[in-house]
Amino acid sequence: MNRKLCFVSILFSVLSSLSLASAQSAPSGPPPAPQNFQPNSALVVEGIPPVPMSIAQQADRYTQVRGAAFLDWNPTKREMLINTRFGDVPQLHRVAAPGGARTQLTFFPDRVTSARYDPVAGKFFIFSKDIGGGEWFQYYRYDVDSGDITLLTDGKSRNLDAVFANHSTKFVYTSTRRNGQDTDIWLMDAADQKTDRMLLQLEGGGWNPTDWSPDDKQLLVIQGISANETYIWLVDVASGQKKLLTQKGSEQIAYGDAKFSKDGKGFYATSDRDSEFQRLAYFDLASLQPKYLTSDIKWDVDDFDISEDGRTIAFITNEDGASVIRLLDTVSGRQKPGPEIPLGVVGRVKWHKNNRDVAFSLSSAKSPLDSYSFDAQTGKVDRWTTSETGGLNPATFVAPEMIHWKTFDGRTISGYVYKPDATKFTGKRPVIIDIHGGPEGQSRPGFLGRNNYYLNELGVALIFPNVRGSSGYGKTFLKLDNGFLREGSYKDIGSLMDWVKQSPELDSGNIMVTGGSYGGHMTWAIATLYENDLCCQLPVVGPSNLVTLLEHTEPYRRDLRRVEYGDERDPKMREFMERIAPMNNAAKITKPTFVVAGTNDPRVPVSESRQMADKLKGNGAPLWYLEAKDEGHGFSKKKNQDFQFYSTIIFVKTYLLKQPVEQAER
Repeated sequence: MNRKLCFVSILFSVLSSLSLASAQSAPSGPPPAPQNFQPNSALVVEGIPPVPMSIAQQADRYTQVRGAAFLDWNPTKREMLINTRFGDVPQLHRVAAPGGARTQLTFFPDRVTSARYDPVAGKFFIFSKDIGGGEWFQYYRYDVDSGDITLLTDGKSRNLDAVFANHSTKFVYTSTRRNGQDTDIWLMDAADQKTDRMLLQLEGGGWNPTDWSPDDKQLLVIQGISANETYIWLVDVASGQKKLLTQKGSEQIAYGDAKFSKDGKGFYATSDRDSEFQRLAYFDLASLQPKYLTSDIKWDVDDFDISEDGRTIAFITNEDGASVIRLLDTVSGRQKPGPEIPLGVVGRVKWHKNNRDVAFSLSSAKSPLDSYSFDAQTGKVDRWTTSETGGLNPATFVAPEMIHWKTFDGRTISGYVYKPDATKFTGKRPVIIDIHGGPEGQSRPGFLGRNNYYLNELGVALIFPNVRGSSGYGKTFLKLDNGFLREGSYKDIGSLMDWVKQSPELDSGNIMVTGGSYGGHMTWAIATLYENDLCCQLPVVGPSNLVTLLEHTEPYRRDLRRVEYGDERDPKMREFMERIAPMNNAAKITKPTFVVAGTNDPRVPVSESRQMADKLKGNGAPLWYLEAKDEGHGFSKKKNQDFQFYSTIIFVKTYLLKQPVEQAER
C-alpha cells in the first residue's frame, strides 16, 4: 500500500513537544509511562494488547509508502489520470507530463477506484467510488473546467464496468439496480444523467460490456459463469437484442477481454479455447472461427489494447508470474518485443490516441506501483510517477526467489520466497506463509509494501505460494480445487511446510500462516489441519464455513461462487462442505490467532470472522480480534491499516519470534 508521512508524524511531533514542555515545568520524579498508539473510534479491538508508541515510531516509515496506478489518458493531451494516496485513502490525480506534479482532483473520505475521460473532447471524466468499503459503487461526473462533481447513478445499487462510446459521450455500464442480484446493462449520456435507461435486462451477476463497435451501433458483452467458463455476446444498441457469438459445447472455455477490430468486421479476444492458456485470437464476425495469434507463447495473455489506427496491439503475458509486454502487427501477424522492464507485474496497457504512447502500471520488488508509458516506435520508456517509499532505500528491498516443491499427489507447486539479509540475520529464519485470495488469484513478484518490515527489521522469511486453483498455470490447474477437490489446496500447504523442514535456511519450528479473503479461509483450514506445525495464524476477512459464506454473501456473487466452491443446496456437497469447514473443526485450533474483519464486507460477511472468533474463545489460546466499522473486504483507510500493521508486528514478535514486547498502559 502507498503511504505519505502525515497524521502519524504530526502526532509524534506534537507529543514530543508536549513531553519537552512537561519536562521543563514539572518537578523531578519517575519518568512518565510510555505512550500508546490508540485505535480510532471505527475499530473494534478485542484481546489485542496496547500498542506501544515505540512500535509505531519504528515502523512508521513502512506505512508511508505510496503507489500510483494509471487510469486513463486525456484524449486531446498527452497527460494522465492516476490514482494515488496523499491523505487517508487513494484519490484521483492529474499528471501533465512524465515526472510532473501529481495534482489532486478528488478529496473524499472514501477511496476513488476508477476514472475514464469522455473520448470526444476530454471536457469531463467519470469516476467511481463506494462508501465504507461496501462496494456499492456509484458513478460521478467531474467537469474539468469547473471542478464540479455530479452523481450520475442512483446512489444505492452496485454500478461497474463503464465503457464510453467512440464518438459521443454515451457510456454503458452494469447495475444491480433492478433487484440487487442481476447485473443489467444500462446506457447513459454522461453529459446528462436524465438520459439514464436500462438497455438490456439480464440474469446473473457475471455480465460486463467490453467494447463498442467503430460505428457505435453494437456492443461486445461478456457473460461470466466461472473462472473457467465465459461467453461473448453481440448486442444491438438500438434494439437491445443480443446474439451469442461463442457457442456452448462440451468443453468449458474462458474468454477474457474482447475488443472490436477497427474495421468492425471482427473482434479480438483472449481465450483458452483449444489451449491450456489464454491466447490472443481474432474472430471474424462472419465465420466466428478463431485465428490464434500468440500460440508460440505458452503463458496467459493477461491484457491487450489496440492502437487507434488498428495497426498494432500491445499485450501483456504472465510468464511464471512475471509480466512481459509485447507488440503485434495486426496486418502481418508478426510480434516484436515491447519495452524492457524489470521483473515485476504490469497491471494493464492503454494506447493514447496519438498511436505512439502506450501507458502501463508496474510494480516490482524494488519499486511500488507506478505509472509509465513507452513509445511504440522507439521503445523509449517514460516514468510518469516516482512514488515515495517513506524514506527507505528501495535498492535494499529483497528480491524474490522462485521455489518449487512436490505435493501429495506428485504435482509440482510453485511460489516465491523472500529471504532476509543473511549478513544481518544469522541462523535459520522464522517463516510467514502468506496465501493469496481468489481462489483464482496468483502470488506474483510485485512490491511487498509493509511486508518489507518483517524481512528488513525482524528477519522473517516470507513465502507466497501458488497452490492448485491459482491462475496463471493453465485451465486444468485452475480447476484442481473446485468443489469436492477443495482439500487438495490445503494439502499443498502441508507439503510446503514439509519443504520448509528440508531447508537449511528456514526454521520449520517457527511458522506462521496468514492470508486474506480466500487466503483467510486457507489460513483457517491450515490451522485445523496442521496446527502442530504452526506457531500462530492470522486470517484476514476469511470465510470460516463455505456453506454460511454462500448463504450470506451478496446475491450478485452467489452463483459465481457456487461454481468454484460447490452448491451448498446439494445435500452431498453440503455435507462435504460442513465436514471440512474450519468452523466445525475449531476445537483443533490451539495456537494464538489474530482475526481481522470489515463490518461492511459484501463478499465475506463479517459474520464469518465473528462466528469463528466466538467459537475459539473457549479453546484457551490467545485470541485477538480487530474489526473496522468503516471498511469492507480488507482495510483501505490508512488510519485503520496502521493500527492493523502495528498490532500485527506485536503479534509476530510475541508468538512467532517469541520476543518480549514493551507493553504500555492503555
